[in-house]
Amino acid sequence: MSKDEEPSYIDYEAFLDPAFSATSFANTLVLSTNNPSDTPLDLSTPLSRVLFDVQEVDTHIDTLTTKSALPLLEHTRDHAASSGRILEDVEGQVASLTESYRTLEKEVIERYEAAEQVRLTAERLCETVKLGRAVARCLMLGRQLEVRMSELGGVGSARKEDHRAMVRSADTILSLRQIFRASSPGDEGEGLDKVNVVNTLKNELVVPGERSISSRAQQVVKEFSMSSLLSSSGQTSASTFAQTEDTKTRTTSALLTLYLLSPTSTRTTIETFDPSLMLNALQDYLQTQLKSSLAALARALGQLPSLERTLLEISARCQNIVALQTLLESTKAPVHPLLELTSGSLAPTNFLQPLLQALDTSSLPSYFWRSLASNMSPRVQEIMYKGGVSARTLRSNKDRVRDAVRECVNRGSQVPSASLGKGSSTVGGWEREAAVMVGSIMGQIK
Repeated sequence: MSKDEEPSYIDYEAFLDPAFSATSFANTLVLSTNNPSDTPLDLSTPLSRVLFDVQEVDTHIDTLTTKSALPLLEHTRDHAASSGRILEDVEGQVASLTESYRTLEKEVIERYEAAEQVRLTAERLCETVKLGRAVARCLMLGRQLEVRMSELGGVGSARKEDHRAMVRSADTILSLRQIFRASSPGDEGEGLDKVNVVNTLKNELVVPGERSISSRAQQVVKEFSMSSLLSSSGQTSASTFAQTEDTKTRTTSALLTLYLLSPTSTRTTIETFDPSLMLNALQDYLQTQLKSSLAALARALGQLPSLERTLLEISARCQNIVALQTLLESTKAPVHPLLELTSGSLAPTNFLQPLLQALDTSSLPSYFWRSLASNMSPRVQEIMYKGGVSARTLRSNKDRVRDAVRECVNRGSQVPSASLGKGSSTVGGWEREAAVMVGSIMGQIK
């Protein structure tokens, strides 16, 4: 309160204190006007005091407003005038900002929206062009595969067989396989699996074509023969140089095809690559020669007059295996387009190395004779157990059988003369294999 105002008994400082509590004030007022031991309490007195204080404050407010009416009105008028001026200035600035925003929207936002549409359109057009190029390349490679498969010729075709077309077809299949595998975002083959024509190409041409070429190559390996010990008439003959070279090149093409078409994954490296198709075909070939030789030799030991002919056939089979080993050793493993050759990587130098590792042997003829010997003992033992004329004849001709088997091993372990080329030589030193074969038969004849 100012000094010229009348004094008031109301304690304004208590009411203006930030810590003022109406509950505490009421409690203090009731206790100051009553004896705490009285029952009931008299609330009329504190209530009258509070009402009187309210009336006093109201009167004071009325007095102050009456005395200060003119200054209050002037202050209100000045405040309204100032607000009006501020409003005018603000409205002008708002109008300027609105106009600037419209200009900005027209020159920037609308242009940006149009540019964004153009950018999105261009991006999608690029994706479409990229996908279209990938599809076009797949179709081109598919057409190329059809042409190259037709170049194979052979059985059922008027064209002469072109075995090199197998390798060319395998290269085309690998190119297609590479595109189909590159399906990650940003890669060439992204989205190809959603294109019907590509799926049709894969299911109706690529997969059946790969199966057909693999089967064709496996058949070539299965028919491999370079020995000249037996002709179709059963007499010794010599293959011509042209026939020998044709067999070599056909088999080489088949092996290259099976090597390239062997399954791979995105994580396969040159060190972990397993040419399973090629190895399976070669192992099947060896097992076929072993089973045929085992059955024929077991049958001939029970019918000795046919032993000489049978041993000649077994020698011919082993000579084919010797020739196959020579061919595998001279055939260099090609660069696989789906496998990266990093520095320090150990790629196979030829086709013989992985086959010897798979068979766990040092040479194919040794594997042939030792495998044949390991399976012969039970067959000879069975003949001797049955007894009869066969057992007696075999027992009485032990020396002849021994010499014939030893000669069979020595003869069969030689490289066929027709396959000898510059720098080639016959294979010698098969005494151990001959001893193993003789022991597997002689050891059961008692």
